[in-house]
Amino acid sequence: MEYWFMIISGVLATLYIGLILVYRYWFNALKPFQVTGAFEPTVFFSIIIPARNELDNIEKCIQSILAQSYPLYEIIVVDDHSTDDTPLIVAQLAKQYPQVQLIYLKDYLGGKATNAFKKKAIEIAVDKSKGDWIVTTDADCLVPPNWLYYFNAMILAKDPVFIAAPVMFTQNGRFSGIFQVLDFLSLQGITAAAVSAGSHSMCNGANLAYSKTAFEAVGKFKGIDHLASGDDMLLMHKMKTAFPGRLAYLFSNEMIVKTAPMPNWTSFIQQRIRWASKADSYNDQKIFGVLLLVYLFNASLLIGLLVGIFSNELLFWTVWIIAIKTLIELYFLLPVAQFFKLEKTLVFFPIMQPFHIVYTVIAGWLGKFGKYQWKNRTVN
Repeated sequence: MEYWFMIISGVLATLYIGLILVYRYWFNALKPFQVTGAFEPTVFFSIIIPARNELDNIEKCIQSILAQSYPLYEIIVVDDHSTDDTPLIVAQLAKQYPQVQLIYLKDYLGGKATNAFKKKAIEIAVDKSKGDWIVTTDADCLVPPNWLYYFNAMILAKDPVFIAAPVMFTQNGRFSGIFQVLDFLSLQGITAAAVSAGSHSMCNGANLAYSKTAFEAVGKFKGIDHLASGDDMLLMHKMKTAFPGRLAYLFSNEMIVKTAPMPNWTSFIQQRIRWASKADSYNDQKIFGVLLLVYLFNASLLIGLLVGIFSNELLFWTVWIIAIKTLIELYFLLPVAQFFKLEKTLVFFPIMQPFHIVYTVIAGWLGKFGKYQWKNRTVN
């Protein structure tokens, strides 16, 4: 039995390493998107921000958008049943800046139950929007000064219907924060590589833009509106299916949206369970295959470490595979870290490996079979 396990884990390791090397190749093929003075502001953007209990973040987020060098936009904040002063802050900003408007989600639900508050908030805001293009970000994010200008340039240059762009956590100096930065660094690298190669649809709702016409053409969130999560990747897959070849990744340092990592381990695990909860809802079989391979590989490593307590040979085999895994992942992460200017953070990467293996297995399992807490709500 022990040898069968070693054979299976060896096969999984080979497939996983091959996949990482493919991502590295795709990422190295990326060329930064350059904007020249020829791109004049032409597209009117409707920026949609669903917000729930974001008292500490919402004003900073809106102010970062108001600091844009781009003139054609509106900001629509949808308050999702906040119990703090989030809507009060937005209302005050709306009085000062005509670009800002506030919508209360409760005014449109009519008491109806839903499991997808964020999707509903976005759909309502789109219906109220004036822009030809929708841009989404989160209330705890800060956007760069040329954000909309680059979206406009990409639209004029490539004629896409959906644009994904980079997101990164800020550094807080804590162990949990460093762990999240490294974990998210790999996700962002894979996203950039996969989308640019046209392989599968990955993105983050904190930095997205899509055509309003295309959004309506795919039925908005119809078919995925029973899921609490998936307003980004599941929508992107619908767009890819309806508009093949018209998805883009805006690869530029000028486009990095920043947000703080989760403040503690509990909220971090809850966030990752939320992300993992939509894994079996992907119609894109390439994504599901990748997620399944990653999960099975990490599960095999965790089993190998646990069972290896009683078998020196199995423990040696497992540790050897983990060492190879670490080196290959570092090889992939180096250019990604250079893009985000986070090279020094890679020093901590080998230390994080055991924690990463355990968290991947736990979050993946609970994402499928458990519940999670998000914004003071329990979600199935």
